[in-house]
Amino acid sequence: MTRLLFAMPGQQALSQSLLLRTGWTAGNMILRQFPDGESYIRVLDDVRGRDVAILCQLHQPDSRVLPLLLLADTLRDLGAARVGLVAPYLAYMRQDKRFNEGEGISSHYFARLISQHLDWLLTVDPHLHRIHQLDEVYSIPALSLTAVQPIAEWIKQHINNPLVIGPDSESEQWAARVAEAAGCPWEVLEKQRFGDHDVQVSLPHVANYLDRTPVLVDDIISTGKTMIQAAQHLMNAGMANPVCIAVHGIFAQGALADMQGNGLRVVTSNSIADDSNQIDLAPLLADALVSFPG
Repeated sequence: MTRLLFAMPGQQALSQSLLLRTGWTAGNMILRQFPDGESYIRVLDDVRGRDVAILCQLHQPDSRVLPLLLLADTLRDLGAARVGLVAPYLAYMRQDKRFNEGEGISSHYFARLISQHLDWLLTVDPHLHRIHQLDEVYSIPALSLTAVQPIAEWIKQHINNPLVIGPDSESEQWAARVAEAAGCPWEVLEKQRFGDHDVQVSLPHVANYLDRTPVLVDDIISTGKTMIQAAQHLMNAGMANPVCIAVHGIFAQGALADMQGNGLRVVTSNSIADDSNQIDLAPLLADALVSFPG
């Protein structure tokens, strides 16, 4: 029986690519808001006994999660065999410990909530730090894909003589994997702190790379401040204007314009729909959808 993919608002472009690559069929529904702000959902397909999935990019999650869960429960109530979630960007992964007294560990609570309403989860490069595997917090089958290869392919096709650079120590493993796949060298910026407001950033062996195009790579761009600071130090050291690449372009208000205003070329994947999207995750997601969760 053909599987159905229901796309939440704003997901049409990625949804169409996935449908073409997988043979899934588009699910039809009505999703709107009542004047009081409550969500109205009506599923227009017969989902009895069928496997279905919901495509929902979970940036700005607080306005997206409740309609997602209402749709998931509606599909289950109408007899769907399994209801999965394709979330190229997975929210609520940063607060993975109690940093200050009285805080909640929201990554755990969010995982519990999703696990209660969905049967499986497919995502790309979640922000894993103290949580090393999704199954540490998700009780449903949860597959985490990586955009390393799509990013490396983009670099090989579009950047002449690249040097992949991690903007901080946390990005070292990430930068190394992208550089290995792209067949180019890599470095990580080093930070030396002399006081609360005095931080010196340096690139080891910078003299060896002045003829290369610096490519700053990270998993998420939010405010863009880390990328801007890193880029300024590279340019002050005599390097060309860096290209900034991230899997997930969250972009706080004005962040993309701020980066571009500092002379930076910004490239992201289509995990979150944005004008900076140049790296297509559809092939990666489609391959997984064909076999996951089995």
